Amino acid sequence: MSSVLLRAIREGRSSAGQAPEPLLPRSSWRRATVEAAAVAAVAGLVALGVNALRPQGLPLVARTPYEVLVPCPEPGGPVEPVEPADAALRGTRVFLVDARDAGSYRTGHLPGAVNVPYDWLDPLPEPDLKRLARQIAASGATRVFVYGDGDRPDSGEHLGREISGRGIRNVGFVRGGAPALLGRGVP
Repeated sequence: MSSVLLRAIREGRSSAGQAPEPLLPRSSWRRATVEAAAVAAVAGLVALGVNALRPQGLPLVARTPYEVLVPCPEPGGPVEPVEPADAALRGTRVFLVDARDAGSYRTGHLPGAVNVPYDWLDPLPEPDLKRLARQIAASGATRVFVYGDGDRPDSGEHLGREISGRGIRNVGFVRGGAPALLGRGVP
């Protein structure tokens, strides 16, 4: 194209100095819309025909009502709730896990407790789980008690369920978490 023609197009004029014509006349837009609707209708009919021929086609109308409010399955294994004053917490073959974040752990924790912060959005990484299992085995503990922030839901209960579901047995969680334990001064 010549530079005069390009400049005329940019300025909105035809080569004769008049306003340019629209890209498509109005009748062409109508025709394009009708053709698009016809293609969509034919495609829909073909899809319905193929669905009807399939042995297990998709139902067009639900046969049973959809369950919209379904509880999410709780991942993990069984954990026993333990009260903060329970004598089992003071046993010699007990392994304590603090599920709170590192800052809360540094502020105060039970003696001998290991910090394994619970992440609500990400499961415990496999290397951390293996390290925790080795620590439990090396301690000779027969019971594992996890305590968390004491909120509802409690991070200790959820971490306990997670590690129980991934192979560590005899796991319990402390009701009320760290606030209940540290407030009682459990050694």
